[in-house]
Amino acid sequence: MGQNDMGIEMIGIDHSAAEIDIRTIFSFTSKDAKALETQMTQMPGVEGCVMLNTCNRMELWISTSKEWSGGLYEKMCEFRRVEADRYRSYFTFLQEREAVWHLFRLSSGLLSRILGEDQILTQVGEALAASRQNYTTDSVLETLFRDAVSAGKKVRTEAALSPVNQSVVHTMIRDLKDSGMTFAGKPCLVIGNGAMGKLAATQLKEEGADVTVTVRSFHSGIVDIPAGCKRIDYERRMELFKTCDYVVSATVSPNYTLTREVVEPAVTKPVVFVDLAVPRDIDPTIRDLKGVRIFDIDSFREEAYSEEQRQAIREVEAILEEQVGKFYDWYDCRDVIPLIGMLKEEIADDLVPRLTKQLRELPLDPDARQQLWEEIRAAAERTVNKMLFGMQDGLDPDEFRTCLSCLKELYEGEQE
Repeated sequence: MGQNDMGIEMIGIDHSAAEIDIRTIFSFTSKDAKALETQMTQMPGVEGCVMLNTCNRMELWISTSKEWSGGLYEKMCEFRRVEADRYRSYFTFLQEREAVWHLFRLSSGLLSRILGEDQILTQVGEALAASRQNYTTDSVLETLFRDAVSAGKKVRTEAALSPVNQSVVHTMIRDLKDSGMTFAGKPCLVIGNGAMGKLAATQLKEEGADVTVTVRSFHSGIVDIPAGCKRIDYERRMELFKTCDYVVSATVSPNYTLTREVVEPAVTKPVVFVDLAVPRDIDPTIRDLKGVRIFDIDSFREEAYSEEQRQAIREVEAILEEQVGKFYDWYDCRDVIPLIGMLKEEIADDLVPRLTKQLRELPLDPDARQQLWEEIRAAAERTVNKMLFGMQDGLDPDEFRTCLSCLKELYEGEQE
């Protein structure tokens, strides 16, 4: 397969184009994500598939061969059993270099609701890990996602993009405080003990709130909860509604965990509900109940960039320019990787006997001699590997291919 026979495609929906109710339609559980990834990789021309699914976005990535002729959007709508024409305008479709740049910028925090937030970097890595576990990734997406994560880490080390570790939880607390709400001494219930729930509980506790976290009964003895927080069995959560000032829900349930019929009889005093889940945890019609205020993940505002932030963005994009270039150094030469592997072995086969000529004369027992021989060969392969990939870094793709061809002819000629 030649270097021009493969491609990279992405289709995505995010907070900038679609409100939460639209994003919910295209939010996938891990089980559904695995099913769609598997379906996609069984299609002709799809070499690999990775799904990135967060509270703010869903992206479906594929690497393709020349046999691919399908449409990502149509396949996803077919899987979701929704009318394709209805939601097309909410989606972004990117290919090749535009798609690559998008992922690197995303991993670096440039496309997040909160500039430079750290959570997306973890989520990109988790998307790749899930695809590996589902056996749906391939060398192109594996390298692309891995390099994007590395670039994101480099950005966070070298650029002052986000001086504070921010997330939607930090923004939630900031915005609620800006609107006059206080947390010190206030009873708060956090439903959900995943990453988002734990962060919410931790931050509320730091604000001085009296925080209780739900845990499932069959896990209640082993699940860690944030320091200083109390725990309550998930099934007993409604008992606290009569005393709570705040209820924050952040589960991964595909359905409402708090319906109106459950909430209405439990609320006897003013309560602020915050729904940080996608799909929603809380039935939005509870906003009509007396004394209830409800916020969802789209309620928390984004701020205009300061000049300092704009300068940091320019620094980030300069870093990404270099990192994307390194990815393309690999991507443009990926078709010769098998040749590199063959040459590495051929050169090592030629080099090792020269290094081990005197090995037979050393006073070693057979096992020790064999071990030393294997260590010498491994060192030779590492040296050759470093040499070949060093050539790749220093030459343009055509020059690199020419050098590899010359080496191939040299060693093939010696075998004749």
